Amino acid sequence: MTKAERVQFVINTLEDLYQETPIPLNHKDPYTLLIAVLMSAQSTDARVNIITPLLFEKADNPYDMVKLSVEEIREIIKPVGLSPMKSKGIYGLSKILIEKYNGEVPANMEALEELPAVGHKTASVVMSQAFGIPAFPVDTHIHRLMYRWNLSNGKNVMQTEKDAKRLFPKELWNKLHLQIIYYGREYSPARGWNLDNDIITKTIGRKSVINEYHNNK
Repeated sequence: MTKAERVQFVINTLEDLYQETPIPLNHKDPYTLLIAVLMSAQSTDARVNIITPLLFEKADNPYDMVKLSVEEIREIIKPVGLSPMKSKGIYGLSKILIEKYNGEVPANMEALEELPAVGHKTASVVMSQAFGIPAFPVDTHIHRLMYRWNLSNGKNVMQTEKDAKRLFPKELWNKLHLQIIYYGREYSPARGWNLDNDIITKTIGRKSVINEYHNNK
């Protein structure tokens, strides 16, 4: 297959498998999504979805959030990990949203990336999932699969994002990045991977990855 044919195979297969792509993190608006995505760093969506209702019961908007202390926020979100950094970020960004943006989350990548504890991936998720603005957030699943599928060299997530944006049509980015995440979790995980179930990698995968899989069997 040519690279263009491999890309189309990925698009077609994922669309057959995942016609609906619900956002994995529970939220009700851009602010609660921003907080949930921030909390998900080095944690799981399932764990975050357990903890966010406890936090949002006390504060689901920046005005109520800054009424809590950093220590109070930290105590609530401790189970998701990295709570010292995340609690400071949540409090700090809430304060900035009030002071600079009338309590609203800006639909602007640069403005989002300037907020405390908000990196490029978090900003990309908010742009894509909260505002519907084309973005291609790259998490560990997408980074792994783009390498396995021989669509990126896998050196770093920024390069993987550039490759994904170059290869896939812009109008598909917002749905496709979620489809790849769902596929990675179900069919092509980092651990417990069964190539026989992974139709995309089995069909278009990087030869070195497939050979390594067989050698480790």
